[in-house]
Amino acid sequence: MNKAELIAAAAAKAEVSHRDAEAVVNAVLELIEEKLVANEEVKLSGFGIFERKNRAARTGTNPSTGAKIEIPASNTIGFKPSKGLKEKLN
Repeated sequence: MNKAELIAAAAAKAEVSHRDAEAVVNAVLELIEEKLVANEEVKLSGFGIFERKNRAARTGTNPSTGAKIEIPASNTIGFKPSKGLKEKLN
């Protein structure tokens, strides 16, 4: 499901206009982004936790040449599903 499909499904499920659903989905995504940039967790009860994770610098291998390369440290996003969501998936 992509963002457009999510907006359409949310509009249908909530029985609101496409424009209203789009505004809400965009606002939620922007808020999650702002909190992650500020290094805060986003906990959604019954769904899971989005958190910022630090990836340490490491040595890798270029697959085409076999040469060793240094991969710099970076930040990424992690997601931990809630217990209820895990149970529904299994």
